[in-house]
Amino acid sequence: MSGIDIGARTLAGIGAINWGLVSLAEFDLVAAVFGLEFGQTNTATRIVYGLVGLAGVWVVARLFARSEASRPAVAA
Repeated sequence: MSGIDIGARTLAGIGAINWGLVSLAEFDLVAAVFGLEFGQTNTATRIVYGLVGLAGVWVVARLFARSEASRPAVAA
């Protein structure tokens, strides 16, 4: 597993935890880390949210790439 994969999984996990907290407790961990109230954003939080989104796309793309590679070839 490459460093990019580990970083992407970590960021995707952070995003999942943040969304869980938003849903269950109306608490935005990313905003709180940067000293903001729930729902507020600044440049730093937007960068974090953007990186989390890109990480999610990366993880899903890798997941589908692996599942395609593991499928047996079908003879026509």
